[in-house]
Amino acid sequence: MAKEIHTEININAHVTKVWELLTDFHNFELWNPFIRKIEGTPTIETKIKIHISTSRGKKRIYQPKITKLVPSKELRWFGKSMIPGFFNGERIFVLEPLENNHTRVIHKEIFTGILVDLVGNRLDKDLYDSFVSMNEALKKRAEQ
Repeated sequence: MAKEIHTEININAHVTKVWELLTDFHNFELWNPFIRKIEGTPTIETKIKIHISTSRGKKRIYQPKITKLVPSKELRWFGKSMIPGFFNGERIFVLEPLENNHTRVIHKEIFTGILVDLVGNRLDKDLYDSFVSMNEALKKRAEQ
């Protein structure tokens, strides 16, 4: 079973500026209401430590590995539960350059594993709202 949470936002800023903000992990706490902190560096195959605080106030720390890093285009990380196959998540950011130095950001996560059926519906609203709040904060920061 797989479940996807998918959001998009158009930002009035050049793709390189948006990319810089998304990969400046050390400054997430200055602007990001959802991913409060990332410990580690944005390099391929690096394990990072992510501190999240959802829109409903749930706090969690997880340690995914960066699986794809294409400058100004795509950033992905993949995390899994302690028991393989139970609950996995792949976070994906895709940046698409638009006309007039605008950028479309596609921000999604694909969940897989046998526990997705059990917790899937609870993920929807809280994580979707959290993704949207992060997208809005990214837009505000990039357009300053």
